Amino acid sequence: MVGKKVVTVGRRVQDFSLSDQEGQQVRLSNLQGKKVLLSWHPLAWTFLCAEQMKTLEKNRRAFAKLNTVSLGLSVDTVPSKKAWAAALKIKETRLLSDFWPHGKVAKSLGLFRAIQGTSERANIILDETGKVVFVKIYPIKELPDITEILAHLKS
Repeated sequence: MVGKKVVTVGRRVQDFSLSDQEGQQVRLSNLQGKKVLLSWHPLAWTFLCAEQMKTLEKNRRAFAKLNTVSLGLSVDTVPSKKAWAAALKIKETRLLSDFWPHGKVAKSLGLFRAIQGTSERANIILDETGKVVFVKIYPIKELPDITEILAHLKS
């Protein structure tokens, strides 16, 4: 993480548009009026990343009650995300591909791991206006605590 400038609380995230696992574009600015959880995972097809994304899917109703859209993001390709979502039985949570230009959004947030070519494991929460209200980077081998995220969204 040395030398990276990670997005900070109070800042706005630059608008972006990424494809989800179905190839549908998701534009951040179209989500204004809702809170947004950007849940970054290093790579699809790994155990902890799978658990992280399944946790988003499992809590989708809780997110909806909190006026929150949860998005799973990584540098994996759309076809990989599609197959992985099917394997994990993820039907509602949108898994976004930051594949090309490789890691562009992750880089803009200070979350790109250049040596590995992946993103950090991180959660960023945006308020209804698109302002960052929560940022946490987790050790790569640590599953993010969803109860912490839900508690923050409720506060």
